[in-house]
Amino acid sequence: MAMEYGLQLFSLRDVAEQNFDEALRVAAEMGFSSVEPAGFFGNAPEDVAAMLQKYGLGVPTTHTGLRELTENFDGVIKMHRAIGCNTLIFSSSKFKTAAQLEQTMETVLYFREKLKKEGMELMFHNHIPEFLPNADGQIFFEELWKRTDLRFELDTFWAYNAGLDPVELMERLGDRLCFVHLKDGFKKDLLHPEGTGRGMALGEGEAPVAAVHKKAIELGLPMIVESGDCYPTGPLEVARCMNYLQSLNT
Repeated sequence: MAMEYGLQLFSLRDVAEQNFDEALRVAAEMGFSSVEPAGFFGNAPEDVAAMLQKYGLGVPTTHTGLRELTENFDGVIKMHRAIGCNTLIFSSSKFKTAAQLEQTMETVLYFREKLKKEGMELMFHNHIPEFLPNADGQIFFEELWKRTDLRFELDTFWAYNAGLDPVELMERLGDRLCFVHLKDGFKKDLLHPEGTGRGMALGEGEAPVAAVHKKAIELGLPMIVESGDCYPTGPLEVARCMNYLQSLNT
């Protein structure tokens, strides 16, 4: 049986911003069975639903920020109902101080409960800072782990970049881990040394992509491909990712 993968549409953001239908066509043509939108670029819910149906793509998750939930909750719900998606994943949030962290935690718990009433679930997607102590010594990822029952989408490259072993973290998270982002890259960006790493297509960086892929299969976890941190990024980088995955499946 052929493996199925989802594609984080941030990997095709330049295409999606100009022509959402074209981004979906490219994803389907490359062999992805689902997509994970990170914004809908002004497209109406019914139009997005029609596009997805045309290309036979599912939407198990979206990246939806806390700000968007705050400013347009009803619109968010309408979109997700139209596309048949019940899982919303937030990432960027404020936690540089204890006060910021508490405010963010309050917002997270509020929307977790509000979404539950709509039959939907709020999850969390990490970058690097969530694994590092803030000004008051708190680690946001650990605070979410201890103080909530939120489930996670693990970005394995950013976990690796933060100095963690993503495979060990996958095991630790257990049944609170629901989705895995397959990403690759280098811990340091030689072109921009002040940065926090350089994204690459799968198999072209130093992250343990093959080990993560193997563990995800072992744990029965859906895998979502992202090449959105490549420079440049677009269809060619996504195609290289899929070629690498096909090499793992042979």
